[in-house]
Amino acid sequence: MAGGGSPAPYPDRRRGESQAFTAATANRARLARLRSVGYGPAMRPDDQNANGEGAWFGDRPVPAAEKPALVRGVFSTVAGRYDLMNDLMSGGIHRLWKSAMIGSLLLRPGQHVLDVAGGTGDIAQRILEQCGGPDVTLAAGGRVTVCDLTSDMVGIGRDRAIDRGWIGGIDWVVGDAENLPFAEMSVDRYAIAFGLRNVTRPERALAEARRVLKPGGRLVCLEFSRVALPWLARLYDLYSFQVLPALGAVVAGDGDAYRYLAESIRRFPPQDELAALMTAAGLEQVRYRNLSGGIAALHSAWRL
Repeated sequence: MAGGGSPAPYPDRRRGESQAFTAATANRARLARLRSVGYGPAMRPDDQNANGEGAWFGDRPVPAAEKPALVRGVFSTVAGRYDLMNDLMSGGIHRLWKSAMIGSLLLRPGQHVLDVAGGTGDIAQRILEQCGGPDVTLAAGGRVTVCDLTSDMVGIGRDRAIDRGWIGGIDWVVGDAENLPFAEMSVDRYAIAFGLRNVTRPERALAEARRVLKPGGRLVCLEFSRVALPWLARLYDLYSFQVLPALGAVVAGDGDAYRYLAESIRRFPPQDELAALMTAAGLEQVRYRNLSGGIAALHSAWRL
């Protein structure tokens, strides 16, 4: 078992983050060149931390070590209205995208599904519903684990599951996608929706995804991407930078959080570059398809 025993389930909102485990090293040599890939203008020397690494928080360069706390701050602020905002800002379309994602997981009974950046657990609970509910999932030997960096998001999701009477079949863990608190080759499916662009080093998170997947395991990533239609791209930019922050200010009480959302999308690698990062991480048979003209993209890959 790599890095120690199984993680404890999330027991209480007041507790801190789960213990972080050391990231896998098997793929770091071939991933080293990707750390310097810019998802925007090149970093200046004074933007980098002591190890020479920098990161982008929206359009602002920050030391890589500071980004996780900044991301936690954004999602802690909007946690209570996060799901409502998803419905409002997408007109409900995100539900169709997530249905496509769940279908792409190619689920089978008895599997362990890891939902990384799982937030309030809406995808995890939909996976359980598709599998027949918690009792059926447990009886078949399966389960879903939600892992998210922000304890406020995890706490809200856990409480909602308890309110539904869903005690078993779903675990809640606070953890970092770059240092997953799970053993090597311990999960059958890895899902991440709208979370990879918030990670400081996406290439490291993808290496971690490969580490925890069993041979024959499947990764599916749903993420905002590069709009393929020029006329739609112009409208989408206007909506993202003008409408979303105003909507976030009114509904979630934080327009800056949704300005960060728009900026982070623009910094994230487009479809082909993300596919290349997955291949470099050691994942195989990488594929993607655009959703809604490229507003979102659904990438999939296998660990073989």
